[in-house]
Amino acid sequence: MCPSRVAEGEERGWIVPIGGAEDKEMRRRILKRFVQLCGGRDADIAIIPTASRLPDTGQRYEELFDRLEAGRARSIGFASREDGQRDDYLRQLETATGVFFTGGNQLRISTIIGGTPAAKLIRERNARGVHVGGTSAGASILSDHMIAFGKEGSSPRAGSVRLAPGLGLTNRFIIDQHFRQRDRLGRLVAALAFNPFPIGIGLDEDTAAFIRPDNVLEVEGSGTITVVDADGLEFSSMAEVAQDQPVCLLGLKVHILVAGATFDLHTRCASPGTLVDDKN
Repeated sequence: MCPSRVAEGEERGWIVPIGGAEDKEMRRRILKRFVQLCGGRDADIAIIPTASRLPDTGQRYEELFDRLEAGRARSIGFASREDGQRDDYLRQLETATGVFFTGGNQLRISTIIGGTPAAKLIRERNARGVHVGGTSAGASILSDHMIAFGKEGSSPRAGSVRLAPGLGLTNRFIIDQHFRQRDRLGRLVAALAFNPFPIGIGLDEDTAAFIRPDNVLEVEGSGTITVVDADGLEFSSMAEVAQDQPVCLLGLKVHILVAGATFDLHTRCASPGTLVDDKN
């Protein structure tokens, strides 16, 4: 799946994957920034709670964005593939300044929305400047390659990760979330062992990557982002080892980024940026 083409003279919207368990009660730095990015009091945020099986997820995010003074926040209840072509749902996406995917199970998003007119429209709207974010499962779905599920642990092993097509906003990275809390380094590295082109982005909880139209990633939140760059990969034993055996990888580069740090997805260069003191 190819990302939608950005027309000459236009800019792609920001892409904002969040590692899950974002602060919703205290400082709410990540969600506040997303609301401001989408227009603040003029924002029109379309919430897609499809990943969650809880019936009140959409309503809870409507109330949360309302407390953050978003102009409008409306949940779209995609519950079947037929819903992905409903005219009223598509009209909501057409007028939105931001789209936000909640957490849950990313395979629910891909199997219910993937390949529908709604999915195509979200890609097109992002290419025309609409900002798209998601938390936990809603973060995983944003890229072209998506981690569907896998085993936890710090060592990459053959068979430890299963990939599936994502929404396809970009093909530059692959996301894993709840990263440090659930010990997911191994499965992210295993995903890159299959295809070293994308950047691996491991998002801690309450931590987000605000990815600008120029493909520079800015870190926000209280945790860290682990960036795994396999561009200089010299050797991989992935094709040779048996199921569940450890994989040998040589030449990986790893960055640990905190709030204020940046990473250029095009040049693959990291910078400490202007580090943010979380105590203030």
